[in-house]
Amino acid sequence: MNVKSKEKQENSAVELVIEVGADEFEAAVDKVYRKNRKNISVPGFRKGHAPRKIIEGMYGSGVFYEDAIDELYPAAYDQAVEQEGLDPVAYPQIEVLEAGKDGLTFKALITVRPEYKIGDYKGLPVVKEEVEITGEDVDGELKPYVQRATRLVNVDREAREGDTVLIDFEGFDNGAPFDGGKGENYALELGSHSFIPGFEEGVVGLKPGDEKDLDVTFPEDYTPELAGKPVVFKIKVHEVKEPQPPVLDDEFAKDVSDFETLEEFKKDLGEKLKERREHEAEHAFEDAVMDALIANLEVELPKAMVDFRADQTIRDYAARFERQGIPFQNFLQMTGQTLESMREEGRESAERQIKYEMALDAVAAAENLTVTDEELEAEYQSMAGQYGMEVDQVKSAAPADDVKTTLLRRKALELVKAEAKAEKPQEAAGEEALKKKTTRSRKGTPAPDAAKAGQEEE
Repeated sequence: MNVKSKEKQENSAVELVIEVGADEFEAAVDKVYRKNRKNISVPGFRKGHAPRKIIEGMYGSGVFYEDAIDELYPAAYDQAVEQEGLDPVAYPQIEVLEAGKDGLTFKALITVRPEYKIGDYKGLPVVKEEVEITGEDVDGELKPYVQRATRLVNVDREAREGDTVLIDFEGFDNGAPFDGGKGENYALELGSHSFIPGFEEGVVGLKPGDEKDLDVTFPEDYTPELAGKPVVFKIKVHEVKEPQPPVLDDEFAKDVSDFETLEEFKKDLGEKLKERREHEAEHAFEDAVMDALIANLEVELPKAMVDFRADQTIRDYAARFERQGIPFQNFLQMTGQTLESMREEGRESAERQIKYEMALDAVAAAENLTVTDEELEAEYQSMAGQYGMEVDQVKSAAPADDVKTTLLRRKALELVKAEAKAEKPQEAAGEEALKKKTTRSRKGTPAPDAAKAGQEEE
């Protein structure tokens, strides 16, 4: 392999012209011939025994060239990239310039990692929510337990919203019953909006034993057979049940939890809610820190790099479905998507992920962050526990350089978060308003006091 020329192109691309010698190309052609001859029939020869020159005489001297090129160019390309110290970030564009008795010459247009630099990464102003749990919040956490413990009790009165009625019903279109319009002993919660508009409202006010003909009209966006049609439902009410919530006391707490008192149960709910919201707030803060950091990253990402990352995500996504026995094409059809629509949706997140990595790599380099052997080993141990694998298995699957990169980025992120200027939402809003006011003043619009002073001088 020989790199004949190297030329920088626009959009972080490098063009290499790569040569493979005649002997190496001839060996590849002969290898392809030997692999494929068993499938070639030539009159006068047993299948698989025709000499190469006979086959080339029949089909042309270059009959094996395409396969030989496919055999050779990947290794030659890899050697050239390593020799020139390039960092490819997308698939190359390959063009064969010459192939024959003198060897193989091809051109590779390679998208390489663009140059980038980070601006300020310390003291980034970022909003951080303060988590406070109120009694109303705790009541909200308690609500599902109350709902599950609520009983429906028969009552002898008119049904009202919130009740559950046990009814028979049958629908008629111009006097004829229609499919799907009949039910017996159906439990309907009034106010659930599970039936078409007007139905539940028409049941409100009925008592056990009441019957009624209910005139309603199907919505325009309903099934074609009934869309927009006026129909009649014949209804008979068997039972009316009202929800009876439990008494919120210590006995209730014992029934629905492992706590002896309601106070202990509510305290636990509050603590868990606070922990969950703090976790959410920390994630939101981290995202905001990364948004602020990425805003200070100077880089022009080549389109090929973003497209490659988006395609990589789709390939990973497809592989997960295939492992579950679901052909990816079937998934696309079920969701009404295409590969191109998925790529388009994935480009934005791919671009952000690339910038995220570059920004953290730049911080790690600026701070001379390192990963010790002990830290690397501890990470392998953690990964082994997480995935239920042996440490040696994890080391085989996850190269040390990749794990070190992950740890460096993690350290860089923690540094940027620790140095960030966490602001309360109201503080951030005040600073933003002041910034806008100052900007207006600089553009030539006088502040109110200044305008008044000018009028007084006149």
